[in-house]
Amino acid sequence: MLKKDIIKSFKLLKYYEFINYNLIYNNSAINRYKKDNFELSANKIKELENLKKSIMNLNNCELKKNAKNIVFSDGNPKSKIMLIGEAPGANEDLEGLPFVGRAGMLLDKMLGAINLDRKKVYISNIVNYRPPENRRPTDEEIKKYLPFITKHIEIIQPKILILLGSTAMNALIGSDIVISKMRGKWIEKKFGNCKTSVIITFHPAFLMRQPAQKKMAWIDLKMIRDKKTNLKI
Repeated sequence: MLKKDIIKSFKLLKYYEFINYNLIYNNSAINRYKKDNFELSANKIKELENLKKSIMNLNNCELKKNAKNIVFSDGNPKSKIMLIGEAPGANEDLEGLPFVGRAGMLLDKMLGAINLDRKKVYISNIVNYRPPENRRPTDEEIKKYLPFITKHIEIIQPKILILLGSTAMNALIGSDIVISKMRGKWIEKKFGNCKTSVIITFHPAFLMRQPAQKKMAWIDLKMIRDKKTNLKI
């Protein structure tokens, strides 16, 4: 009888291992960032996952209908430096990550020039689904996604917010301003309960089309580097 009980207990133990018992009966949120050493609080994990679900459940969105994947974010959610671009492109749509195409390669070089990389920053876009033919998101589409990116900023709580390109700038700062006059300036702005220092610079895709503007982008990058040092990030 004892032997049968032992065998039964052993089989039960193996069964619980198979169904991942700890995940089912553990009240803590799963830390999906642990593998990258991005240990987050359960509350922050839940907030990010709820935000992502809200975007995925968005109704009457043509962008979502035509896209393959949601492109939510990349990088370190614990970072105090957040970058926001315009919208996913074809490569981003396939991989479900922002800035993984040619513009992403340039962005990586730009970050590397000031001793940053994707494990030290957090990246997202104004809209989370690829517009057809990589067109600019319409004003209506931007307006629909604006509450989500605003909430995203509030969750991450960056001390430095870098807006890449005019679409991100117009969505979050104002539609009546032009990037040539606003880039390279610090703006103190509040998003929900997050007060942050905002700087606008050129989108990497624009710099690929207009390489002469890279010298201006380098000025912006040095300002970000100095700000990071001053804030002890």
